[in-house]
Amino acid sequence: MRESDIRDAVCRYGRSLFERGLTPGSSGNISVRLEDGRLLMTPTDASLGSLDPARLSLMDAEGRLLSGDKPTKEGPLHRALYETRQGAGAVVHLHSTHSVAVSMLPEVAPGSVLPPLTAYYVMRVGDTALVPYHRPGDPAVADAIRGLAGRYASVLLANHGPVMAGDTLTAAVNAIEELEETAKLYLLLRGLNPRLLSPAQVAELGRAFGGPPAEHRHPGA
Repeated sequence: MRESDIRDAVCRYGRSLFERGLTPGSSGNISVRLEDGRLLMTPTDASLGSLDPARLSLMDAEGRLLSGDKPTKEGPLHRALYETRQGAGAVVHLHSTHSVAVSMLPEVAPGSVLPPLTAYYVMRVGDTALVPYHRPGDPAVADAIRGLAGRYASVLLANHGPVMAGDTLTAAVNAIEELEETAKLYLLLRGLNPRLLSPAQVAELGRAFGGPPAEHRHPGA
């Protein structure tokens, strides 16, 4: 895909996410890794609803700005995911309400935040890791993601929001939306002892559709 098409896609997805209330104000950021290793990233303090393709931040693999506006302060966490997940082609970070709410609950397990409620959560997301709270832009967030050693494509920053790596921008957007919907279901069902997918059902999904590696799935799957 040409760089101009990728720039347009970042702006198109950003506007869609913003208009559907998945990341308010100037929150959230998107990046794409180009074929030559450079990174295209949304600028700092920019609303995803009104991005300009020509002003997206273009950086080298080490995070040096080559052109465009100053990049999001969350750039280090994006680069940490690219460093540890070699197949990642895009990273999306949102401040979506239900995912943020789940990140504040005391009972969630750091290595498996959400249970296997639906087939599409298992297929598109797998397991989600919880990273302890750090202020936005703190280099410690990137260090915490590196500490996961690439085991998770889906990461929830405590009291902050979800981050999703995907092979493509479309895959990352679809997965982070699935994470948000699963977080919403979890909150609706909290305390009601819902019926989860069984380990056998999760395994069947893996055989039929592929999906996340086994270590990303819910314990017992």
